[in-house]
Amino acid sequence: MLNAERHNLIMDLLKLRGSVKLRDIMDASDSSESTVRRDLADLEEQGLLKRVHGGAILSQERATELSMGEKSVINVRGKKEIARIAALTVADGDCIYLDAGSTTFEIIHFLAGRDITVVTNGLMHVEELVSLDLKAYILGGKMKAKTKAVIGGIALENIMNYRFDKAFIGANGINIVDGYTTPDMEEALLKRRVMNLSDETFIVADRTKLHHSHFAKMFDLEDAVIIIDQMEAEDKARFMKKTTVMEALE
Repeated sequence: MLNAERHNLIMDLLKLRGSVKLRDIMDASDSSESTVRRDLADLEEQGLLKRVHGGAILSQERATELSMGEKSVINVRGKKEIARIAALTVADGDCIYLDAGSTTFEIIHFLAGRDITVVTNGLMHVEELVSLDLKAYILGGKMKAKTKAVIGGIALENIMNYRFDKAFIGANGINIVDGYTTPDMEEALLKRRVMNLSDETFIVADRTKLHHSHFAKMFDLEDAVIIIDQMEAEDKARFMKKTTVMEALE
């Protein structure tokens, strides 16, 4: 297989999965480990991926963010399993916070028929909650057109009217050093305040967010439980030293 063909294969695997193991690339391309490592180094130099232990992940700009529509078609099965596990932590009578985002949106379908109160900053979320006859409140504030999330000073003031048994928050990056991050500072401030107002906080994010770090820090790893679809054994051992990790696809 030619260099260009291997590079295209690697990028196709990454676009499909978000991350890829060295062994998977070797098997798919019928190439040696040294050849694949050179390919990954070349692609990293071009800014197309980031090498991590045992493989690679897609490169992401620290200050950019996908739209809600773009996010909703990435790793759908993993997000649904994360949502199912997240919903199992909710008890009848709970008041919960659902952050705007594609993974948190999936949680709603597992809450149908429950005796709970939900506060959200997601426009799509509140519409879905109401359609399922769930008691729902939406924050006031500035609407982000791209992600349909309410943020800003008014939202920060509005959130102080609530206290939560549990909060389910999305993250664009989960990093062992930087903690939980997102591209938008205003959104990071709201997520941090929600965490401080909650008895328990859960970060719901699929494996494509692992090892990424974005512009604005939300809070530290130990401030939340991670609910993720899958995590490599070595990664899980490292993260478990700082927080609890719940895998949906063990």
